[in-house]
Amino acid sequence: MNQATAGAAHFFFQLFVILSACALMRALMKKIGQAPVVGEMIAGVLLGPSLLGVLAPGTASWIFSKGDKPVLYAIASLGLTLYMFVVGLEFRVDLFRNHLRKAVAVSAAGILVPFLLACGIACWLVREGEFFTPAVGTPMACLFIGAALSITAFPMLARIIIEHGLSGSTVGTIALAAGSIDDAVAWALLATVLGCISNNPWLVAAALGGGLIYAAVCILIVRPLLNGKLRDAAQPESLAYLMILLAVGAWITDIIGLYSVFGAFILGLAIPRGGAAEKTAAILNPLTVAVLLPFFFTYSGLNTCIGLLNSPHLWAACILLILAAVVGKLVACYGAARFSGVAHGDALTIASLMNARGLMELILLNIGLQAGLITQTLFTMLVLMAVVTTLMAAPGFNAAKKHR
Repeated sequence: MNQATAGAAHFFFQLFVILSACALMRALMKKIGQAPVVGEMIAGVLLGPSLLGVLAPGTASWIFSKGDKPVLYAIASLGLTLYMFVVGLEFRVDLFRNHLRKAVAVSAAGILVPFLLACGIACWLVREGEFFTPAVGTPMACLFIGAALSITAFPMLARIIIEHGLSGSTVGTIALAAGSIDDAVAWALLATVLGCISNNPWLVAAALGGGLIYAAVCILIVRPLLNGKLRDAAQPESLAYLMILLAVGAWITDIIGLYSVFGAFILGLAIPRGGAAEKTAAILNPLTVAVLLPFFFTYSGLNTCIGLLNSPHLWAACILLILAAVVGKLVACYGAARFSGVAHGDALTIASLMNARGLMELILLNIGLQAGLITQTLFTMLVLMAVVTTLMAAPGFNAAKKHR
């Protein structure tokens, strides 16, 4: 067996291990009433140094050697890019027109309170000196932790609402609109941090200005050009054209320092509605979720090492982050919803959904790690925060139903 064949065989074995672990944990989570994404997040952690690397270090290093990481990262990046493209395709701008005042109130609370808590925590973490890289100052640390605590698992939130027949309801509309606003702000904060990490004002201007120009081109030029020309997105030619546009968009936003997920999401927003966007999402979503995203969860898990939290001091910091995340979202969003006139049960439902971080948090954390913003220790803490808050979504949602 030559080297190329051996490499391919090893890749397919990795594919078997990754997909099997994710399928097993998805099934387990469904049995206990949890969202499947929770199982995939946990599966990624279990395949990394937190469990497999402890129980069978030789096996773990053989299955996922250091030399395999670039390949895993490339596949994970493709999965993320396609996933964020689908999120953009499924994004409903019309939600902003319904219950706008209540949605803005919930969203504002879900951003401002976590951000204020994040600023205090970030200042302390920077002083400790083992959570951020030396290039990150206090303002950037505050922005990053603020984004991490403010983000919401918008795609998961949307699926829970659809599965429970809440689409078009007051609670569903407010939650979706507020979640979309929160995520937009969180990504804007991250884009600002990524632009500032260079300490070069021209690079910051290129990143933020380039992002605005890219968005304008997508909305003002690409959308009109595609309008009426994608009558059947299921045709290979139409899908190929969209994938070419996606590759160009991902490349451009990577080059200007905003990462491919931004380019993919903005392009997804630009695809004309009324058939093309919906059909494209229906084609891409199953393959992306079932095959490609598990590579991202595994790559995240390989960078998550619970063993790094080896002191009461570090566990205290981790628990503090989790508490801040829960208070900043669950309590703040419930209070804002009630203040806006939403009934107790509906306010609990909205708050429970807004508190989940899910996959969106992992995307943000991986970008932060790859960009050299945070250390593996802080990455691990925030991954645990994402898992805990996502685990809280299902029981919180079910408890809230009893009060509606």
